[in-house]
Amino acid sequence: MLRKIRIALAVLFFSAVTLLFLDFTGTATEWFGWTAKIQFLPSLLAANFAVVAGLVLLTLLFGRIYCSVICPLGVLQDVFSHAAGRRKRNRFAYAPAMTLVRAGFLAAFIALAALGLLSVASLVAPYSAYGRIASNFLAPVWALGNNALAALSEAAGGYAFYPAEIWFKGAGVFLAAAATLAVVGVLAWKGGRTYCNTVCPVGTVLGFFAKYSLFKPVIDASKCNSCSLCSRNCKSKCIDYKNHSIDYSRCVACFDCVGVCRKSAISYSPAFAKKAAAKRAEAERAARPEGARAEFSAAKKEPPAVFRKGRRGFFSTLFMLAGGAAADAAETMKVDGGLAPIRARRRPERAFKISPPGSGGIANIADKCTACQLCVSACPSRVLVPSRSLSGFMQPEMTYENGYCRIECVECSKVCPAGAILPISPEEKASTQIGRAVWTASRCIVNADGMQCDNCFRQCPTGAIQMVAKDPKDPKSLKIPTVDVARCIGCGACENLCPARPVAAICVEGNPSHNRI
Repeated sequence: MLRKIRIALAVLFFSAVTLLFLDFTGTATEWFGWTAKIQFLPSLLAANFAVVAGLVLLTLLFGRIYCSVICPLGVLQDVFSHAAGRRKRNRFAYAPAMTLVRAGFLAAFIALAALGLLSVASLVAPYSAYGRIASNFLAPVWALGNNALAALSEAAGGYAFYPAEIWFKGAGVFLAAAATLAVVGVLAWKGGRTYCNTVCPVGTVLGFFAKYSLFKPVIDASKCNSCSLCSRNCKSKCIDYKNHSIDYSRCVACFDCVGVCRKSAISYSPAFAKKAAAKRAEAERAARPEGARAEFSAAKKEPPAVFRKGRRGFFSTLFMLAGGAAADAAETMKVDGGLAPIRARRRPERAFKISPPGSGGIANIADKCTACQLCVSACPSRVLVPSRSLSGFMQPEMTYENGYCRIECVECSKVCPAGAILPISPEEKASTQIGRAVWTASRCIVNADGMQCDNCFRQCPTGAIQMVAKDPKDPKSLKIPTVDVARCIGCGACENLCPARPVAAICVEGNPSHNRI
């Protein structure tokens, strides 16, 4: 029963967190946004000490329930491990803890974070690692399915669904997600929770507290017949059945051992029950006739499940379609009015990155962002993208090739669980200067082509751009833009809608620290 309850809760949490990265309507955030904000590392970075204390207390009471229920990467490992278990059952064996390896990864994580390289350290952080996997591999499949339903709905004369863009977020973050998925998948397929108990810094920290948890799996040696079923089904490889002991720092409270024991020798009980069970076992051994041996019943080895090629083929085809659709969407040439092709827009070189409203500036992003990609997935204008630079790799920055930052939109500030982007209202956003527009005369079509253009002036939502005569002595001369920096908020409407190619004639230069205007 405990195992079934754990699986049901894990499915609910896993589905809720995954929907945050898949949903493009903003609905999932309203319902399930809290599941991201109770993740351990984001809560710690956001200084949400109530959540951190709650998770530590949960661990002190029930063991590493967080790792088996709340953490999405932990549940993903269980999915891989379960799939491998269908081919070969009873496949695990007790292994000593790799304490030095765990301590080394934790020390490296803390050192990198202290040196301002949190984006590098977060490559092994569980929540952000899963976020990159979900946004790069699951989101395209979700969008592809939605687009198929939209096509069917339109053919039937309905509009219950609308097409969504299948967005390739960048080679760097895609490769990082692919590498993480490969490492986690292989380790889980071969060794269950190996990643959790060697690499994951959160698992190491919670493992320390789990050693002192009130409730934990307890082996009653008086009932145990040393069949080793518990050890061979323990994905954490932490049950030493020969000595009737469990390494609770590695136990993730999955309750698989409780469910598989045929003698009811393992129970999820208060810690003091372990001492009582040990006393009973000692008393029985003393009363047992000399030379008597415990009954040993070897578990029958079940044949491996038949691997269903049809199912594998289905999912392989599905991922190929998603990847192909994403590639097609990335390579599709934009056209003007559906007729004349437009030259591709190239991202301008900026002295400082543009950080989203609510972040306060580049420093806060660097200090607190775990590069989970949740804000990138939530941005409806595709303005937030993973950074390609080594400093702040995969952390969000703003660029305006795909759209601009609308004043009324504050979606990224709603979803950030780590405090890298704080909640901000549209009114506050309208008075926050994240950057300022800079006009380059040589690229402007007024100078380059001798044609009048006032697109930036017409699109500026704050009235920061005015048109003045190119020749002050000739009022009838072509007009060029001038920027009132005091009114510009850096929304990027001018840059996005500038017709100059390949680089816009008017571009936003980021403010290292945001200003109020």
